[in-house]
Amino acid sequence: MIEAQAPAPPAPPSWEGAGRPGPAAPGTAAPLPVPPGTGRFLVLAGVFVCAACGLVYELELVALASYLIGDSVTQASVVLSVMVFAMGIGSLAAKRLRRFAAAGFGAIEAVLALVGGTSAMALYAVFAWTGGWSGPWSDGPRFLLVAFSLTIGLLIGAEVPLLMELIQRIRRQDAGGAVADLFAADYVGALVGGLAFPFVLLPFLGQLTGALLTGAVNAAVGAALVLGLFRRDLTRRARRLLVVANAVVLAVLTSAAALSGDFERAARHALYGQDVRVAVRTDVREVVLTGGTDGRSLRLFLDGRLRVGAGDERRYHEALVRPAMTGPRARVLILGGGDGLAAREVLRHPDVRRVDLVEPDRDLARLARHDPGLSALNEHAYGDPRVHVTAADAFRGLRSTPTAAYDVVVCDLPDPGITAATKLYSQEFYGLLRRVLAPDGRLVVHAGPVSARPRTFWTVDATLRAAGLRTVAYRVGGRAPGFTADPDRTAGTPRVPGDWGFLLAARTPPGLRLDAAAPRPRTLTRQSLTAAARSAARTRVPGLPPSTLVHPRY
Repeated sequence: MIEAQAPAPPAPPSWEGAGRPGPAAPGTAAPLPVPPGTGRFLVLAGVFVCAACGLVYELELVALASYLIGDSVTQASVVLSVMVFAMGIGSLAAKRLRRFAAAGFGAIEAVLALVGGTSAMALYAVFAWTGGWSGPWSDGPRFLLVAFSLTIGLLIGAEVPLLMELIQRIRRQDAGGAVADLFAADYVGALVGGLAFPFVLLPFLGQLTGALLTGAVNAAVGAALVLGLFRRDLTRRARRLLVVANAVVLAVLTSAAALSGDFERAARHALYGQDVRVAVRTDVREVVLTGGTDGRSLRLFLDGRLRVGAGDERRYHEALVRPAMTGPRARVLILGGGDGLAAREVLRHPDVRRVDLVEPDRDLARLARHDPGLSALNEHAYGDPRVHVTAADAFRGLRSTPTAAYDVVVCDLPDPGITAATKLYSQEFYGLLRRVLAPDGRLVVHAGPVSARPRTFWTVDATLRAAGLRTVAYRVGGRAPGFTADPDRTAGTPRVPGDWGFLLAARTPPGLRLDAAAPRPRTLTRQSLTAAARSAARTRVPGLPPSTLVHPRY
């Protein structure tokens, strides 16, 4: 008995030779100008490139927010969580575009290239021309950061269902196999983008040009994939619109890249004033020097934050160094202090025999040695034969330092609230410092502004005590570090008055005094130091736990 055969299904529509091509229905085979195997390879190559570009956009937002706002853990958490959430929403929303997968993918890539490529420039412009990320304009820049993260995440998420549809149109296969191929290309592309950002784009092109170049690559690959491989899925009008849109995007990105140098100079002048003399990106951070010649006041900015102001720095550095130099001081260790100003105060004591300065940013130390303004301010401390500079991580270097190697340790480090510095304010770190201190040695730590962040300051105190050290706190009035407006600006971040908080520590209760035999400080007296200790004591926050490497509390 011969079974009757079912009628053959109708052949899928073909647009070859049609006068007006249109989109193919989901699941039908797209007429390709290349064999299916080659077409599938090209789509997966496009997935690879788009994934690399997408991850660069994410890392660029995280890095820029960390540089400009600080607290890299918080910024990374905000950017990445918002992006991942938006990717899910974008993937759901793109389901409605599956019928027009080729046109939708082309349009999404053009928009993503424009938004992602210009995001760094837009954020830096807002930072420079609205006064930064604090003060009356703080909500605007932070909202813009979230808006870019949300938009880029939506567009990246929308790519997935459309690419899946395009792969299935070339050659039908089971869903699991298609997903495996798509995600393999996506994850490998993310790996390449993640490695390219810190090792290629950031050091050789910088954030602005690197983001713009990434956007241009994104637009070119997206347009080439759709117009070259799936052009018959598009109407003639859709092809023209896609060509025009990508031409405009590439023109905008190319023009922005050509003008990026002028833009950076204008943004720096808006941020730091017209007196910028040096602006370099080192391996560690951005360093900007203004003034310092022809009688103009010198200011040093690190990652956009005021680190040295000639009007305030002597008060800060005398308060940091002088109380620790009462007693044996032949061997001194300075952690940080690449500007040479803490070393200047140490070298005022003629009985100091050796000063080891550990500064991870070798370029900052080189600048402090050779720049005429900064070297004059530090009184050419780097030219003193007693000073020995090591470009190294302080934590790593202390682990190999002999026991009881130093009489005095000066911690002139970034604020503990900056994530990169948190480990240098941990109980483990202070344990290492206690080991390298001589039995009657003294340690002094800059622990941030007391009035603005008393809980952070007293957490540092609790951490020192947990490491087996006795402490005494004091604070000196001045402008708290981290405020970065040009004093001539009327719409910038105000240079907010604040204070500097210090902790003097030793194995036995340290006495807070000045050495009468040492050169007299210009800004500090015995009476003002006593008042500084009383002022700090009034702010004490009791019962705080110490900060550790596995449980940071800043």
